Amino acid sequence: MCCEIKRRFLLLYATQKGQAKAIAEEICTQADAHGFEADIHCISESDKYNLATEKDPLVIVISTTGTGDPPDTACKFVKEIKNKTLLPDHFAHLRYGLLGLGDSEYMFFCNGGKVVDKRLQELGAQHFYETGLADDCVGLEIVVEPWIDGLWLALRREFTSWNIKEDMSSNLRAVSNGVSAMTVVPSMSGICSLDSEIQHLKLEDLEVKATDALSQKPANVHSVVSVQDTEASLDRSVPPLSQSALNIPALPSEYIDVQFQDSTGQELSVSSLISDGIVFHVPVTKAVQLTREDAVKTALLLELDISKTTFCYQPGDAFCVICPNNPKEVQELLHILGLSERKECVVCLKIKQATKKKGAAPEHIPKGSTVEFILTWCLEIRAVPKKAFLRALVEYTSDAREKRRLQELCSKQGASDYSSFIRDPSICLLDLLHAFPTCRPPLNLLIEHLPKLQARSYSASSSNLFQPEKLQFVFNVVEFPSSPSRLVSRKGVCTGWLAELVAPMLQPHKKEEKLSAVKVSIFARPINTFHLPSDPSVPFMMVGPGTGVSPFIGFLQHRQKLQEEHTDWKFGETWLFFGCRHQDRDYLFRDELRSFVENGTLTHLKVCFSRDPPAAAEKKPTKYVQDNIRLCAKEVARVLLKERGCFYVCGDAKHMAKDVNDTLVDILSSDAGVDKLEAMKTLATLRQEKRYLQDVWA
Repeated sequence: MCCEIKRRFLLLYATQKGQAKAIAEEICTQADAHGFEADIHCISESDKYNLATEKDPLVIVISTTGTGDPPDTACKFVKEIKNKTLLPDHFAHLRYGLLGLGDSEYMFFCNGGKVVDKRLQELGAQHFYETGLADDCVGLEIVVEPWIDGLWLALRREFTSWNIKEDMSSNLRAVSNGVSAMTVVPSMSGICSLDSEIQHLKLEDLEVKATDALSQKPANVHSVVSVQDTEASLDRSVPPLSQSALNIPALPSEYIDVQFQDSTGQELSVSSLISDGIVFHVPVTKAVQLTREDAVKTALLLELDISKTTFCYQPGDAFCVICPNNPKEVQELLHILGLSERKECVVCLKIKQATKKKGAAPEHIPKGSTVEFILTWCLEIRAVPKKAFLRALVEYTSDAREKRRLQELCSKQGASDYSSFIRDPSICLLDLLHAFPTCRPPLNLLIEHLPKLQARSYSASSSNLFQPEKLQFVFNVVEFPSSPSRLVSRKGVCTGWLAELVAPMLQPHKKEEKLSAVKVSIFARPINTFHLPSDPSVPFMMVGPGTGVSPFIGFLQHRQKLQEEHTDWKFGETWLFFGCRHQDRDYLFRDELRSFVENGTLTHLKVCFSRDPPAAAEKKPTKYVQDNIRLCAKEVARVLLKERGCFYVCGDAKHMAKDVNDTLVDILSSDAGVDKLEAMKTLATLRQEKRYLQDVWA
């Protein structure tokens, strides 16, 4: 009996930080068990696929970056499909399914996927499977897992439809050639019905049961916690979950062999971590705490000396800082895993010959890395463990009760507990190892399941015209308080490292003694549009509460220098809406902003303080930046609509950016006398024209 031929589909991913790639690789892994072959490629690898001639089904997994842009790897692809010379039937032969990743805390949720989805349909492509939009704010897995489960049914139906049509075509050819056909030809109504069924396949209708290879097996229901434990926690469950049969994911196949070798004595440079772009190692020449000690958040300003480099930037540009994991956490992890004595050993990684995983080689780990280097610079040890990782950890846990709880946390029945005790509190591997002390995974498991440690992005808060050979940036030191699931408080990976790095510089009595030893590694971000108008006569408005004001300091420095050097130029008016909690605790750059107003660089400065009592003289007290924007509604409409000015927003995406956007919609609606939908279209046009620009973060 012949082996069944696996049907191929093209699988493309567009990723910024690795999420879309990881999900595409999971689809690729599961495809084999379902009898399909996934031809997987990054969407930027256009030499390895051709959609113009593609005959098989297409599956796309695409993330969103910035304020709604496609990831960098998809920019070329998006530009190509947006070519206006393409005919409406250019992709009429394509049948596809798309999974978009995004974060609803950002205004343009999943916009990267939506842009590609819409354009493919405009060019004639048709869905064989409903588009999925996964939200990182509530957990990607809520949409991703059922979407992948349903993909196999959709593919089977798609290929069944093709087979029916091929059989019918063969029979028609046979009849036309005068050959008696034995095959029963289905009715056209049946084919149309099947096409309709495929086209309208909905995620909520999918009730696919995985094959044996996906091992949705019931776990031991007898390992039940004591009835006296009435509240669930990270390491403890309660009925009904503790007494339920569980559907757990398939055990991921391990695909990396690790061998330890004696150290060669050669120390790796962090430059080896970056494959595209030039890494610059630059000294920190100044560190200033911008907030008072009793402020809710601690804001620091760092100045870097870029004089001996070719690094260049414009005000508003972002750049990346390469940061390590916390050294104490690395040492603790080495100790728990029993690797302390091997931390200086060079790790030799080999891909197992039997693996079917494409792109299995961990390219983010440089050759010659030691155990300590990998855990310090290569792996995001603070990453929230995915369910596949939890499933793999079960096999390296010896206590039956702990095994059962890990099974629950990665099961479909335990989805709520996974959200409550792992995803929402941002639990990391160290927290899990403390909660499950008999769990001892090997190094290869960490390499296979922990994502790449990403460089952190910051906005420049200076102008190279105003301060040649200097680069300044501002950040809040991120704090993660302790919780029942996380026994210790932690600082942000990069902000905590930077704060500790410059701590001696913040102490007045330590003056200059350690300045030369403090260096950081940076590289430029390739794409950025958050820039001043090219025409200095164009007016612009800036909204930047808290550290969101930092890029606008660079804007204003640049504008001041231009006004000093070009007295004959015409300069448009400038507005800044700034806000913070307390005027005397966290009013960042107060003196600099007042100076900009006094010398005419900044035409209008509107400030508000959300936690201070309103001043007695205020007729209309304002707490937030959007309140001041509303008070200046006529001026906002004039600048944007009549004078074709620009509007910049920088800061918190979750609340502020959305509130400012809603305020602008109200202002444009009122000024033009149109409904909110028309006002939203106007705002969308401003965004397309690069006159409404955002630099926001969650």
